[in-house]
Amino acid sequence: MRDFVDGSAFNYEQGQRSRKLFAAVVLAALDDAISDDKKYGNGPEQIARWARSRDGREVLSCAGIDPNERVVKGLMAFVGKGVRTSVALSREESERRMAAEEAEAA
Repeated sequence: MRDFVDGSAFNYEQGQRSRKLFAAVVLAALDDAISDDKKYGNGPEQIARWARSRDGREVLSCAGIDPNERVVKGLMAFVGKGVRTSVALSREESERRMAAEEAEAA
């Protein structure tokens, strides 16, 4: 029984690591689409084309993201904002957005 639990824990950790790896691929695809948007103006269309492709759906699924049309629209909206993923995920950006939302509410 102990070997089974150790093996299950190991497999779970491996799965989590691979999910993080695929999530990093999604973030890189978003950054590429944002740079395309700044250069050529077609970033949202690029990320939508990628997310709807077979490879894109596979990567999204492996990252733990359901590759449906709602997700594609969310990715397009994110690219349309033009904020790099490293900035969007930072604490400073989060605090700035919260302050802006509080200012709008007041």
